[in-house]
Amino acid sequence: MTIDSTLAAGVKVPGTKLAREATEFIRDTTSELIFHHSRRVYFFGSLQGRNRDLSFDPELLYVGALFHDTGLSERFRTSGRRFEVDSADEARDFLRRHEIPEDSVRRVWTAIALHTTPGIPEHMEPEVALVTAGVEYDVLGIGYGAVSDADRAEIVALHPRPDFKRQILRAFTDGIEAKPETTFGNVKADVLEHFVTDFVRGDFVRTILESPWKE
Repeated sequence: MTIDSTLAAGVKVPGTKLAREATEFIRDTTSELIFHHSRRVYFFGSLQGRNRDLSFDPELLYVGALFHDTGLSERFRTSGRRFEVDSADEARDFLRRHEIPEDSVRRVWTAIALHTTPGIPEHMEPEVALVTAGVEYDVLGIGYGAVSDADRAEIVALHPRPDFKRQILRAFTDGIEAKPETTFGNVKADVLEHFVTDFVRGDFVRTILESPWKE
């Protein structure tokens, strides 16, 4: 597969040096599962952008999509930070090495950091909104009917998803199990509650009531 000139469902992967090097970096540092998922996020996010008539930078969306789950890698498991922040920082470092303008770096960082925080990205810049839209489509099936059967099939043929539901949940669990405190108040607490027997979910109400304040 010529990964730097791929076209699927009418969406083309940017042929720029930055995009090519991002592809090579992700292929070298993540699993096949994460690579194929991240590429699908780009394609589905782009189609959602087309459906919503949004003007976006394909190169920035591509980098955001590719890097959004890098923080699940083994080398980040003892970072003490949310995996979304580790992923965003990895993308930021990559973009700065390529001397990308700071406003573009900020957009990609924000897109990745917020991709598991529903209800906010859709109100921000298109690249931020569409990384989340691509993730929600591929993982949760949100807006499933907004992409045609033919387009969906073409993307999945290029980047297959065998046993994806089970495999991505395993990847989430492996990536965050060692730092359960980072799931407080976010959707990844659901993952640990399902798959880690001794996990205790943080309780927002109890945290307030047991704070050092008297009243």
